[in-house]
Amino acid sequence: MFLTIALIHLLAVASPGPDFAIVLKQSVSQPRRIVYFTSLGVALGMLLHVMYSLVGIGFIIARSVVLFSIIKWLGALYLIFIGWKSLTTKPPREAQSASSPRSLLSPFAAVRMGFLCNALNPKATLFFLALFTQVIDASTPFPVQIFYGAYLSFATFVWFCGLGSVLTMKAVQARLQGIHLWAERVMGAALIALGIRVALSARE
Repeated sequence: MFLTIALIHLLAVASPGPDFAIVLKQSVSQPRRIVYFTSLGVALGMLLHVMYSLVGIGFIIARSVVLFSIIKWLGALYLIFIGWKSLTTKPPREAQSASSPRSLLSPFAAVRMGFLCNALNPKATLFFLALFTQVIDASTPFPVQIFYGAYLSFATFVWFCGLGSVLTMKAVQARLQGIHLWAERVMGAALIALGIRVALSARE
C-alpha cells in the first residue's frame, strides 16, 4: 500500500502544474532559501488537503458545484495575479531606480505564496479525495492514514527543495543570468496560461 501511494505521489508531484511552476519561478527570481520557504508553503497546502480529506470535507467540496467553482476561480485568479507580476517585471535599470536591483520576498511571503498556490488548486482537491477513497482502504487505521498524509507533505517538501537546489546552483544561475528578465517573463506567461487553464477546466 505504502509503495503504491509513494509512486502515485511521485508521478503527481513531478508532473508540470501550478506547484512546479511556482517553484520554478521562484528559482529564477529568488535566492535558494526563499525557494525552500516556498516549498514549505506547498507542503503545508498539501497538509490542508489531507486534513479535510480525512474528515470527509473533501467529498463535500468535490460534490458541491458552488464550493468547487469558488476554489477553482480563486486558484485561477491567484495564478494569473502572480503571473502578471512576473510578466511585468521591470528591467534591471528601472528596478534599481525604484530602490533595489532585485525584489526579494520575505520568508513569510514565500510560504504564503506556496501555500495558496497548492491550497487553491482544485486538482489537488480531487487528487486527495481519490487517494483517500479509492487507494487507501477505508479500514486503514486512522493513525496510519495520518502517517500517509504526513509522508505526502514531507515528500513534496523534499522534492521541491531538491528541484530548487538544482535550479539555484551557480552553474545554472550563471546560464540564466543573461536571460533573467526574459526567463521571469516566460514563467509569468506560463503561470497566466495555467491560471486560464484552471479556470476553464471541468471536474473530472
